[in-house]
Amino acid sequence: MQTSPAAASQASRSTRDKELRVPIIQVNGLEKTYRTAHGTINLFERLNFQVEPGEMVAIVGQSGAGKSTLLHILGALDAPSAGTVYCASTNVAQLSPREAAAFRNREIGYVWQFHYLLPEFTALENVAMPLLARGTQKTGVPGDRSSSLGWKREALAVASNWLREVGLEDRASHRPGELSGGEQQRVALARALVNGPRVLLADEPTGDLDETTAGRVFDLVERLHASHGLTSILVTHNLDMAARCTRALRLEGGRLSPLGTAHLAGLQSGSD
Repeated sequence: MQTSPAAASQASRSTRDKELRVPIIQVNGLEKTYRTAHGTINLFERLNFQVEPGEMVAIVGQSGAGKSTLLHILGALDAPSAGTVYCASTNVAQLSPREAAAFRNREIGYVWQFHYLLPEFTALENVAMPLLARGTQKTGVPGDRSSSLGWKREALAVASNWLREVGLEDRASHRPGELSGGEQQRVALARALVNGPRVLLADEPTGDLDETTAGRVFDLVERLHASHGLTSILVTHNLDMAARCTRALRLEGGRLSPLGTAHLAGLQSGSD
């Protein structure tokens, strides 16, 4: 399969980061505090960790431990109460809402447990949405219809290539309601990566799928992670999938701790 210009650029950035030995994610002293009617909740206790370019890191833990909140902070969807958070060479804690939106569109691919596809649009149009959103800011003179149409054609062509990458080129004209759960999540994965981000954040990406379909989707995530030079962080309750990642971390009591193969095996057998 021929490498696209976006994939080549992405791989080049990943190689550069590895050569410079610069962590692509660096978190120091992270705290997140929520004030409720029943008191203050401190979700993280001066949490520190880093991720090297090209790693695939699994984060496991009990519901309510803060796994999704951590992804939201890394992806500039939420702000920390204290600490520094660098993701893709950007201090995300200091971004304005507009800067955060541009950062996410440029550097972050996000996949949720539920696909959140727009039901009134086709699979092709759903994948193209991030490109079309970015294009509305770049299509030249306001009201220039020819420029807008040209950008839309380009966006749809790129989206078509991504549907081919996830094996759904024959479903391009289908709407989400006409797709299976696994197909919907593959469309969501293509949408997350269509802008050529460096970082993939996945929050229980297979949690709403049956075991067989979940395995196929995770196989696809692994393949795209490798072929596009991604750095990936996956929140998951699936310990088999966590064991297949570069490393696994457990979030508990506001802190992250490493999980080795033996510890994961113990969790899988229910001994922990």
